[in-house]
Amino acid sequence: MSVHVKKRADYQPPAFLISTVNLTVNLHPTATRVVSVLTINRQGDHNKPLVLDGDKLTLKSLLLNKNDFSDFTLSDEGLTINTDEDTFELEIHTEIDPKNNKALEGLYLSGGAYCTQCEAEGFRRITYFMDRPDILAVYTVTVVGDTDLPMLLSNGNPVDKGQIDDGKHFVTWHDPHPKPSYLFALVAGDFDLLSDTYTTMSGKEVALELYVDKGKKAQGHFALASLKRAMKWDEDVFGLEYDLDIYMIVAVDFFNMGAMENKGLNVFNSKFVLAEQASATDDDFFNVESVIAHEYFHNWTGNRVTCRDWFQLSLKEGLTVFRDQQFSADMTSPLSNRIKHVRVMREHQFAEDASAMSHPIRPDEVIEMNNFYTVTVYDKGAEVIRMFHTLLGPEGFRRGMDEYIKRHDGQAVTCDDFVAAMQSATEIDLSHFALWYSQSGTPEISLSHQFNAQTGKHNFTLSQTTPATADQATKQPLYIPVAIEIIDEDGNQYVDEQGLINNGLIILDTPSLSFSVSATTEKLTPVLLGNFSAPVKVDNPLETDGLLTIFTHGKDPFNRWDAMQTLYSRCISALYDDVTAPIEASLWTDLESAIKSEQGNLELLGECLVIPTFETLCQTRKDIDVARLVAARNQFCLLFAQQLSKVLNHIFLHIDTGDYAYNQSAVIARRCKNVILAHLARLPEFEHVVVSQFDNADNMTDSLGALKAAQYTRVFETLMARFETQWCHDALVLDKWFALHATQPKDDILATITMLSEHPQFSLGNPNRVRSLVGSFAFYNSEKFHALDGSGYKFVTDYLLKLDGINPQVAARIVTPLTQWQGFNADHQQLMKAQLARLLNHKGLSKDLFEKVSKSLAYDEQHNH
Repeated sequence: MSVHVKKRADYQPPAFLISTVNLTVNLHPTATRVVSVLTINRQGDHNKPLVLDGDKLTLKSLLLNKNDFSDFTLSDEGLTINTDEDTFELEIHTEIDPKNNKALEGLYLSGGAYCTQCEAEGFRRITYFMDRPDILAVYTVTVVGDTDLPMLLSNGNPVDKGQIDDGKHFVTWHDPHPKPSYLFALVAGDFDLLSDTYTTMSGKEVALELYVDKGKKAQGHFALASLKRAMKWDEDVFGLEYDLDIYMIVAVDFFNMGAMENKGLNVFNSKFVLAEQASATDDDFFNVESVIAHEYFHNWTGNRVTCRDWFQLSLKEGLTVFRDQQFSADMTSPLSNRIKHVRVMREHQFAEDASAMSHPIRPDEVIEMNNFYTVTVYDKGAEVIRMFHTLLGPEGFRRGMDEYIKRHDGQAVTCDDFVAAMQSATEIDLSHFALWYSQSGTPEISLSHQFNAQTGKHNFTLSQTTPATADQATKQPLYIPVAIEIIDEDGNQYVDEQGLINNGLIILDTPSLSFSVSATTEKLTPVLLGNFSAPVKVDNPLETDGLLTIFTHGKDPFNRWDAMQTLYSRCISALYDDVTAPIEASLWTDLESAIKSEQGNLELLGECLVIPTFETLCQTRKDIDVARLVAARNQFCLLFAQQLSKVLNHIFLHIDTGDYAYNQSAVIARRCKNVILAHLARLPEFEHVVVSQFDNADNMTDSLGALKAAQYTRVFETLMARFETQWCHDALVLDKWFALHATQPKDDILATITMLSEHPQFSLGNPNRVRSLVGSFAFYNSEKFHALDGSGYKFVTDYLLKLDGINPQVAARIVTPLTQWQGFNADHQQLMKAQLARLLNHKGLSKDLFEKVSKSLAYDEQHNH
C-alpha cells in the first residue's frame, strides 16, 4: 500500500484560519445532512488554494460568499478550493451514514444513540474542514432530530431550542471558547439524566449533567460526586476553575477510548462512569474517579491550552495523566497509586521502548495519528512531568503551571513552550533535562560499590546508559533525578562526603559519577530510585540480606515494596535456570518474619505479596524461553503458598473487611485478603475457602477475587457458570467474565475463546467486548498466547484480519504483543514474525495496522544487517 509518513520537522503554520463555524446537523440513521458555514481568513501573502480534509463524505453542494461555487477538486482525502479571496464565507453541504460507521470515528449511531469521536482526526468524517489542532474556531451548532431523540447535545451553552413542523425538534449550542475540531462533540438519544450543581471558587454556579442508559441512573451517582471532587481539587491545587455554565458527561457502551474531553460535553465509555457495589469492583470505582478527573482536568491542560500539532500530544496527555495521578493519590493513597503507575511502566512502557514501536514522548514521525495514543506518550510523558515536579518542588511546579496558563491560554502550543514556562520558575538549567522529550528508550542505571576496610570508606559509582532503540541508534546521557538513601543493617542513614546528595536526591547528568561515604560498618546498603524518581531500570547488585534490610529499614515504602519484587524476581531466575533448584529454607523464614512484621500495615503487605507478573519479568530478561519462565514463576508461586500458608491463612482469617464501603481502609483490607486468597487457592486444601468467599460475597470485588483465585482450582467452571447466570444482563460485568475465561491457562483455551466468540452477547463491533476476550488473551494469557506450536499467535492474527475491516483502531492496539517479539528466543520470534508477515500481505490492511506491522518487520531486517 502507498503510505504517507508525517514528520514533526515538516510542520508549517496553516495557510488559512477559520474563525467561526456554524454547523447544522440534521440527524438520520443512514443520511445525516450536515451544513457547515465557515468564516475563513487567508494568512499572509500567498496564492495557495484552501485544502480541506474529508473522509467518507458525500458532497452535496458548495457555496462561496452565498453563491454556488464549482472551482474545486474533490479526492478521497478531501477538497481543494481555488479562490483568490482573502476573507470569505464557505458553505458546505455534506451527507454521512452514521449507522454503517463501524470504525466509531466521526459521527456514528450505536445502541440507539448518535455519538461522535473526533480525536485525533475524526471531524473530517463529519464535514470538510482543516482538521488539525492549531485551527481554533468559535462553534455554534444546531442539532436537529426526531422527537424520539429527546436529548440533543453539543459543546458549550444551550442558546435556543424549539419544535419543527415535521415531528422534529432542534437545540442550538454556542461555545464561546475557540477550540480545535478534535474537541467537537455531538450526542443525541434518550437517556436517564442525573443533575447537580457546583459552585466555583469565584461563586459561579455550574449545572452538572450526567447522561446514562435508561435504567442505569443508580450507577451514576459516584461519577457525579467524583466530578465535584475533581473540580474542587483543581481549584485548590492549581487555582483553575471551570469556565462554562454547564458541564455534561454522556456514558455510551460503544467507544474506542476510555473517554474524551470534548469541551463541556465529555463522552465516556460507560465502564468509566457506571459503578455500584454489586456490579463494580474497588478498581472500577477507582478508575471511574480517576478518568472523570482526567477528562475534567483537560479543560485547562488540553482544551484552553491545546497542541499545535499531534506530535505534541504528550503536552496535554502526559501533563493531564500526571494531574490525575496526583488527584488519585490525594483521594486514595500515594503508595498504592505509585505502585500501580510503576507496574504500567514496567509491564507495558518498557516493552514498547524495547520494540519496533519505540519512540520519544514527543515522536518525530508517524503514518497513522491514532497510533500515537501510546503508553510512552501518556505514561512515560507523565513520568517526565513528575520529574519536573521533583526538581522544582510543589511550589515551583505551581509557579511554572501558572506561567504556562498565563502565557498560552487560548493557544495551540508545543512541548518546548511548556519547558520554557517551567524554566521561568526555577534556577535549574532545564536545557539538558529537555532531552527526555526527544530521546527514546529506557535508561539503565547501575551502581558499583567497593569498601576499603583500612580507610573505612565506601566508594560508589553511579552510571547510566540507554541502549539503542529501533528509531535511534545513538544515545546521549540524560538528566536523571535519582532518589537515594544509604543505610546500614540497623537502618541508620549516611550522607556522602562530596555533598552530591541533596534532600535525598542525586542528579546523574553524566555517563557516571562517584561519591564516597565513611562508615565503620562493612555493610552499607544503597537504596536507589525512591518512589520511582525516574522512568529507568536499575541494576543494584544487592545480596538477599541487603534487600531484606531495605524492606525492614527503608524510609520510602515504595522502595520496601520494590526490594521484595527484586527478591521474588531473583528466586524466579534461579528456578528458570533449574526448576528443581531448592530455595534456601532461610529465605522462607525471613519472608515469614517480614510478613508477620507488616500485619498491621495491610496496604504495604498486600502490595508486597503480589509476585511480579510474567510481563514484568520479561522486561529484565533477553532470549526468553516462555515455557521455562512461566514454569519458573508458577513453581515459585506454588512454593510461596506451600511454605507460607500458615502465616497467610492466619492473616486472611483476621482481616475484617466489615460491611461494604468504598473507602481507603476497606479497599486496602479487601485487596490484601484477595491477594492472599489467590496464593492459598494454589493448595487443594483451601478450595473450600474460595467457594465460601464466592457464596458469601456482597460486592463485586470479593466475587471477582474468588473467581480469579478459582482459576487454579477444579471449581472454576462451576463458579463461572453461576456468575454468568447471575450477571448475563449486565454488559460491563460480562466483560469481566469474558476476560477471566480468556486468561485461563488451560490447554483447550482456543476452543473456549472460539466458543465464547459465538456467545449471543459477543460482538466484534463492541470494542469493550473485543478487548475483554481477544485483548485479554493476547496481553495476559502469556502461556497460551506464546504456545510453542504458534497456535496462539495464529489465533490472534485470524481475529485481527476480521477486526481490521471493522475497527482499525482496536485492531492496532491488540496487535501490540505480536510486535514485541524482540525479547523472546529464536523459536518464538520466528513464529511471531510469520504472523506479522501474514498481516502485512493482507490486501486492504488499514494504515493503523500497517504502520505497526511494517515497522516491526523492518526492525527485524535492520537487526539482521
